[in-house]
Amino acid sequence: MTLQTVTLARPSILPQSADCDCCAEHLAAALRACAGVAVARLDGAQLVLEVEPGLAGAGAAERLALAEGQRIAARYDHPVFAVEGMDCADCARTFERAVERLAGVHYASVNFAAARLRLEYDREMTSVEAVRALAQRLGYRLQAPDALAAAPALVGETCAPGACDCAHDDADHDGHVHDHAQAPAAEDRARRMLPGLRAFVQQRPRDVLTMASGALIAAAWLGGLLGMPAGVSAGLYVAATLAGGALVARAGWAALIATRSFDINLLMTIAALGALAIGEYAEGATVVFLFALGNALEGYTMDRARRSIRQLMQLAPATALVLRPSARPADAQDHQHPTPGSQAELRGSFDEVRVPIGQVRVGETIAIRPGDRVPLDAVVLAGTSAVNQAPITGESMPVEKSAGAELYAGSINGAGALEARVTRVANDSTLARIIHLVEEAQSQKSRAQRFVDVFARRYTPAVIVLAVLVALLPPLLAGGAWALWFYRALVLLVIACPCALVISTPVSIVSAISAAARAGVLFKGGASLEAAGRLRAIAFDKTGTLTAGKPVVTDVDPIEGGSLRLVEHRDESAIYNLQSAMLSLAAAVERRSTHPLARAIVAAAEARGLAIPAASGHQMSGGRGASALVEGRAALVGNRALFGGQLIPAELDARYAELERSGRTAMLVCYDGAFLGVLAAADQARPESRAAVAALRRQGIAHIGMLTGDAAAVAARVADEVVVDEARAGLLPEQKLAAIGELAARYGSVAMVGDGVNDAPALARATVGIAMGAAGSDAALETADVTLMSDDLGKLPFAIGLSRAARRVIMQNVVFALAVKAVFLGATLLGAATLWMAVFADTGAALIVIANGMRLLRYRPDSTQ
Repeated sequence: MTLQTVTLARPSILPQSADCDCCAEHLAAALRACAGVAVARLDGAQLVLEVEPGLAGAGAAERLALAEGQRIAARYDHPVFAVEGMDCADCARTFERAVERLAGVHYASVNFAAARLRLEYDREMTSVEAVRALAQRLGYRLQAPDALAAAPALVGETCAPGACDCAHDDADHDGHVHDHAQAPAAEDRARRMLPGLRAFVQQRPRDVLTMASGALIAAAWLGGLLGMPAGVSAGLYVAATLAGGALVARAGWAALIATRSFDINLLMTIAALGALAIGEYAEGATVVFLFALGNALEGYTMDRARRSIRQLMQLAPATALVLRPSARPADAQDHQHPTPGSQAELRGSFDEVRVPIGQVRVGETIAIRPGDRVPLDAVVLAGTSAVNQAPITGESMPVEKSAGAELYAGSINGAGALEARVTRVANDSTLARIIHLVEEAQSQKSRAQRFVDVFARRYTPAVIVLAVLVALLPPLLAGGAWALWFYRALVLLVIACPCALVISTPVSIVSAISAAARAGVLFKGGASLEAAGRLRAIAFDKTGTLTAGKPVVTDVDPIEGGSLRLVEHRDESAIYNLQSAMLSLAAAVERRSTHPLARAIVAAAEARGLAIPAASGHQMSGGRGASALVEGRAALVGNRALFGGQLIPAELDARYAELERSGRTAMLVCYDGAFLGVLAAADQARPESRAAVAALRRQGIAHIGMLTGDAAAVAARVADEVVVDEARAGLLPEQKLAAIGELAARYGSVAMVGDGVNDAPALARATVGIAMGAAGSDAALETADVTLMSDDLGKLPFAIGLSRAARRVIMQNVVFALAVKAVFLGATLLGAATLWMAVFADTGAALIVIANGMRLLRYRPDSTQ
């Protein structure tokens, strides 16, 4: 029987799980089991079926796939949780393995840097409650992740009817203002302190038990100094061990049951119990106290790094002022002062209603008051204002916005009032996508982190085996004291904990990526960050990267009586008048054209404040120029081809050729059959390009080149302006790919800098693809390894400098953590290390590498200077 092929789009079959490969595989497997389906396979974003003829017609195969897709979507869930209490990278790995082993869970991924758990599970085999219960046994709490749309109302703002959760009557909500943060009266503070203390104990039991353990150790130590009986002192130490180690032991035992492996909590528990067993009560208590204290401090410091992402979430306000049709009679409406040209002014029947941003729909009109943050991505409908886009793009100066301009959520409005049409919902705004990409980037492991993970997986079991051998072999083979070698084995168990080593890389990556995001630079992950720090060569696209991508008029050379009249040949004012006359005439011809060169001519005339005469009969000659009637006479602007066989004055023709050779686009201007002169326009280098290239050289980039499809003369002019080492012109896309390959072979690591769309193949081929000006580009945000959110090329040296600083910090952390382990391993075997020293060193090393990594949060753009 001949099979027929049916191709279906995955998003149409699995609309809620289009990006989930696991669900797509489930769907393919389910379809293969259906009668009449011989083959079901995935091909990128498509589902390809080979079916019997009976299923091929009338959409039968599609209906079958849709039915199976609905069943798959109903059966498999993909929740994301915020994990509270996660302060140890090694513990995060244990938690991930435990969730993966849960029956019905198909995959689980724990992002330690962002404290997020993502998983897919089968609703028929397990539930969210089972996952939460497992997390609780391991000492964690799962919460719904923060969302932009779920942000609470701001203090003192007007609530939308029904949108406020405050405990007061909503009947008077129309336009009222209330404050949710009023300070309690003095007489109420004492009464409210007890519930607050109870809440602290319930929410932070680990911290409470750690403080209790420390207090008991201090009491036992002071009692010993004051002559307390040894039994009482030992009892206090045992109580301190139980207080500090209760949650540690519970988590270690739960991890052993869930993963069938020893984790750091179980190792510390064994070490503490072993110390108590041989009478080292003070050391046993000190072990659990220092370990618990270290975990608490690590948690607080990591939370500080994670807070940088939460600060991004807080950039967008919780609510938006939405213009909605008024429900009140016209004569009862409050007097308002609408923005000129706005809907409110034109119709007079709109109210400003404050609505949570998650409830604002695409297409609705929002009002943005002076000084307010922009709540959602939108397009300006009315009003003019300077908007500070630094929180999104990192631009240092406000950008003028008027009708038709794009606004990004999180930007800060200036002195003008704006009305804008919403273009994206809250969870799909540029800011939301940036936050999502930053969180995802933190979970992407660098080469150093992969090395550390592999090393830690082998190191810990090896040291545990060594500890067992140390405890048994010397007493058995050499007659050593059992207590002495058992104690040294306990010290080795503490050294087996790889906390400082495992956390050395993630904290540096979190800090660097967060610092970059605040400056308007997005790294796709730790691997991209590390690769950018190893770059030795950078290739730039020309148009829109090194240059502004918009031509400007560079030369206005008028002719009079057959001779060019240049400024140096005669009176400046007379020449200026000739230039202005020719330029205003050319602008009249080009005024209705949308061609970049035409716009450049009109912009030059407007910049001089010239009066542009009226013109009629506009005609465009593709690839040659334009013509029109000005005061009833023919005016033409264009290249030589526009004028056919018309004789061009020799001096003018020579100047035309000279401008073309210099990389400019020359245009002749003719009026009523007589040539007036020649104009030239060129795409100018960005003001910051030369400084950025120089800064990259100072950072150690060995080769800086330019790859362009433009003419050689144009490429040479721009290359001279920005001072690159090499300029390759006239390149087709495949030739750009070959050039990137050559640079990679010569220098080992090469970056390509482009606009993220036209240069996509070259960006993909390079070691690091860097896209510029991508704040509004979905494609660039998703495909580039590094994204500069604004058109400021000066951000590139900052990004490279930050990457190199991050590599240095990661190397410092890894070497330091390994050195500490090596020193204490040797000291233990020689009998020079104690339990409390080993715990103190492990905890201290972890805190040191965290603090060193967090230095990257303070990295600033001027650090590259």
